[in-house]
Amino acid sequence: MDQWDAKIRNYSISELASEFGVTARTLRFYEDKGLLNPKRSGQMRIYSGADRARLRLILRGKRVGFTLEEIREMMELKTLDAGGTVHLSVSLQRFRNQINTLKQQRSDIELSIAELEAGCAWLEAKMINREPSEEIKQSARAFEALALARLEH
Repeated sequence: MDQWDAKIRNYSISELASEFGVTARTLRFYEDKGLLNPKRSGQMRIYSGADRARLRLILRGKRVGFTLEEIREMMELKTLDAGGTVHLSVSLQRFRNQINTLKQQRSDIELSIAELEAGCAWLEAKMINREPSEEIKQSARAFEALALARLEH
């Protein structure tokens, strides 16, 4: 489907849910949060091409770590500042902040992975070179001494 068809076409809740891999409940939740505003025909929700585009932005924003509130604020600012640069400037700063947050999380994750890998290596070495505990060694020596004593008599 080309961009023109997407802009003039309407969508049902099940069509959008299926296309974007979300549940109808998710779409209703976004509507409750003021992120989507479908028209109604009785009980049926009718999503426009603009709603579809907003949903794409919402999901993209969530994927990169923005909260729904941050996404809503950026979308509202874009609407209020149509054609201006305020929303661009605010969004750019938020994007940069999110990049820094994600880089820190990546660093934390890499450190955690390294620690877990070291733990796995230690556990694997323990499994291969299992040295019995002192208690087990003492019990074995006592059993050995008892067995020798019985054999000698």
